[in-house]
Amino acid sequence: MSKVANNNSQEKFKTLIGGQALIEGIMMRGPDKQSIVVRSPEGIVTKVEPLKLIKEKYPILGWPLIRGVVTFGSSMVNGVKALMYSADFFPDDPNAQPSKFDKWLEKHISSDKLEQVLIYLSVILGVAFSIGLFILLPTLLAGWIPGLPDHSMARNLLEGLIRILIFLGYMILVSRMKDMKRVFSYHGAEHKTIRCYEAQLELTVENVRKQSRLHPRCGTSFLFVVMIISILVFSVVQWTNPIVRMLMRIVLLPVVVGISYEINRFVGRHDNWFTKLLTYPGMWFQYFTTNEPDDSMMEVGIEALKLVLPEKEGADRW
Repeated sequence: MSKVANNNSQEKFKTLIGGQALIEGIMMRGPDKQSIVVRSPEGIVTKVEPLKLIKEKYPILGWPLIRGVVTFGSSMVNGVKALMYSADFFPDDPNAQPSKFDKWLEKHISSDKLEQVLIYLSVILGVAFSIGLFILLPTLLAGWIPGLPDHSMARNLLEGLIRILIFLGYMILVSRMKDMKRVFSYHGAEHKTIRCYEAQLELTVENVRKQSRLHPRCGTSFLFVVMIISILVFSVVQWTNPIVRMLMRIVLLPVVVGISYEINRFVGRHDNWFTKLLTYPGMWFQYFTTNEPDDSMMEVGIEALKLVLPEKEGADRW
């Protein structure tokens, strides 16, 4: 095969595999299993679990638009669970005494159920915080601008601009936190490892190091698409009452997530000028949410990816 033909086949290769940065580790999600690799104080720890897809039991949940909401919810639960698993290897203070609330939980809830309660409570609080900060607050602020109540299009555009600015400001501030810098470096390692695999190169530190730390299917890009799509979807709401508008934002949020997921999936399957234009804002913003990893982080990414590679060749392709 000629070099040109080989390059063309490499450009067309796309994988379903995705991941998430953890505390000193990386989670990789393959077509049929999920891995967690953490570089603990005692050495590298690995964990592999088979994937249980709810759409296999309820096929309707795998339909376009619907699957985006299901995948988003599942990703949040699995992400929090993986973060808690990685955090267990790095306790803040081993000598710290549990609070009264912690003691109450341990007394009234079994350890297995307690973990589930904490996971779902974290997801609920995370979703509530995100809706409040990125959905409701911009709606409230835009409603305070004098002269806009009678201009729904201008109000929706201003609300969308405020939403994007709050999102950008929040993520930039988070990226400057000392503890998050290493997490964002593992985020970069995750992207670079997947890029190496998509380039059909051997998974070595040397090959991974050469790859870009930006990836079109990143969760950051997905959230940026959500911000843009929300402007269009929320424009259908014409009520001037701020309370009604905020309630309608919550009602329409699953629609926004569903459409955004399909767009993110589409751009992940194609590589042309149109998809590059769609992903450019999100790709640019990844400069804030990813850092260049060191060799030890790339080793974690490689190990996590190898653990989820499908046994059947091509099973993870688009």
